[in-house]
Amino acid sequence: MIAAQNGHRGAYHRLLSEISDWLDRYFSRRLPPGEVDDAVQETLLAVHRRRHTFDPRYPFGAWLAAIAKHKWIDQLRRLGRNPTEQLSDDLSVADHERAVTSASVLASLLEELRPAQAQAILLVKVQGYSIEDASRETGLSASAVKMNIHRGLSRLTALIEKTEDVE
Repeated sequence: MIAAQNGHRGAYHRLLSEISDWLDRYFSRRLPPGEVDDAVQETLLAVHRRRHTFDPRYPFGAWLAAIAKHKWIDQLRRLGRNPTEQLSDDLSVADHERAVTSASVLASLLEELRPAQAQAILLVKVQGYSIEDASRETGLSASAVKMNIHRGLSRLTALIEKTEDVE
């Protein structure tokens, strides 16, 4: 990890490969088989985003395990929100045009915000994270997360009002 932090690309690729193998074993013991790959990928992204926070004075394994544990908890929360029962083949399917359009509009609006604001809004308002969980996820203080949400929502309101005035 130290070599990766110093910009050694080969070391970074090797690190990610070894981490991936460890994470696969870690999540295989804790999650249903269909959820393991998602958890591994989410954790690898978190490691990539937080690699600058690793302090070489402390064990790398403990740092990685802490991130993996948080991602495991996140995955369990998602599983708790999503039903796992099989749906009947004769179930009618509604038109998803409105949902797709809404998601597309939301994504384009969030692109107008600062990244920290968009991330805070997505985590808390869209994905249902608590302020404390969003704080841990982003590495920001709880008050900074709240401020980003407030400012981001104010900016979104201004953008929507501006669009309505044009129409």
